[in-house]
Amino acid sequence: MINRKRLEPLELIFFKYLSSRMALSDTDFWRYQTLKKGYEGEKKSDIWLQDLSDEWIVLHDLLLEYNQSKFQIDTLIFTYEKIHLLDVKNYEGDYTDNGENWSTETNLKVQNPLHQLNRCEILLSKLLHSLGCHYPIESHLIFIHPEFHLYQTSINPKIIFPAQLNRFMKKLNSRPVKLSDKYLELAEQIISMHIVQQPCMPPYSYDQLRKGIICPKCYSFYTQRVRNKLICGTCSTLEEVDSAVLRSVKEFMFLFPDQLVTTDIIHDWCSIVKSKKTIRRILSSNFKLVGHSKTANYIVYEDK
Repeated sequence: MINRKRLEPLELIFFKYLSSRMALSDTDFWRYQTLKKGYEGEKKSDIWLQDLSDEWIVLHDLLLEYNQSKFQIDTLIFTYEKIHLLDVKNYEGDYTDNGENWSTETNLKVQNPLHQLNRCEILLSKLLHSLGCHYPIESHLIFIHPEFHLYQTSINPKIIFPAQLNRFMKKLNSRPVKLSDKYLELAEQIISMHIVQQPCMPPYSYDQLRKGIICPKCYSFYTQRVRNKLICGTCSTLEEVDSAVLRSVKEFMFLFPDQLVTTDIIHDWCSIVKSKKTIRRILSSNFKLVGHSKTANYIVYEDK
């Protein structure tokens, strides 16, 4: 079985790092919270899908394009003579279906997600036909949060509510027929068409970001060091200095891919670690030193 795993979105990683080190605008903060909640829902659905038959092919998180129109797919499931398209939503609370839009208890309006699902199904169908594939597509809107409810005037079989998830899984597993190589070839072909899109992020610079090491649990800054451990004053997490520095180096490299990794700059970046000798030891043990004197910097080993 091919199983294309879901990766944390680059845009979400950027926002996660930046939100701890700078003040986000209201628009960027809202975007960050939306991405975060959506990703949490997708991870929940991935856990739920672990009960799926091993005979099926599961592809997560695809960005595809047909006739210059891009469309995002949360999950594709290849079963015998049918392809299931799943769009996962992590909505919470009570919503009302008003046709073109849905509204929350606070009268906040959101675009009807069924419209997005239908557009995705149409574009996917056309793309598959261009590849010579004519399997029927069955699309579903999956609501994963247990406290979601939608008030609607009619039953829509495309919508799977939290209480229906187990029954829907049984339906998917009802005909576990081993798939032939043509399904594998199609899945590989679709994976090869995935588009890697760079996120559009707010401008930031090294000088405007707060320095220090961020706790991996609550994303507050570590405030204490006791011997070889850092202590979070917010959630009491303890972490070895070496692993904390390594995380922060990877964060620095992610945010500033064009900047050289030197002992001085990592010492400044990880401000809670006062010893430059400690920083140099950690860098030397985990990265490759290139250059000499003022040009000396660290790079990732090729096999890492």
